[in-house]
Amino acid sequence: MFVTFIGTEHGLCYYYFKELRNLKDIGAKLKEARESIGVSVEEAAEDLKLKVSQIENLEAGNMEAFQDVFYLKYFIKDYAKYLGLKHEDLVDEFNEYLFDYTSKISIEDVKKKQENVEEKATIHSPYTKKLKEPFKLSSIIPYIIIIIIAVIIAFIVL
Repeated sequence: MFVTFIGTEHGLCYYYFKELRNLKDIGAKLKEARESIGVSVEEAAEDLKLKVSQIENLEAGNMEAFQDVFYLKYFIKDYAKYLGLKHEDLVDEFNEYLFDYTSKISIEDVKKKQENVEEKATIHSPYTKKLKEPFKLSSIIPYIIIIIIAVIIAFIVL
């Protein structure tokens, strides 16, 4: 549970946030704060040097739209600062959400993800392509001996 104050032209707005249980709640609080101070999504995106879609996805709680949770955490922090919210509390709530989210992932899903990572690891770029095994003389020695014997027999017979 946390309390924050938002500065507006009419003074301070008092917000009492109950515990947030998912990213959509965090996004809803950010959107509510943005709307209460009269800032459009486009203005916020321009001021924060983000894309409008990033702000919209953040407010919608769409975690899949972000490639990395670390970037998402910093977007939440920067956006909360921009809106005048106590960003530490929101980041703490996000960390709790992330802990709850990741603790519900089954071991089977983790193993599948690991297998996918291992499969991708075997794909190499032309610059890091695994080279063929080095030439082994021991594998062709029997063929050389057979050819030498055949040549000797051919000279004896002729």
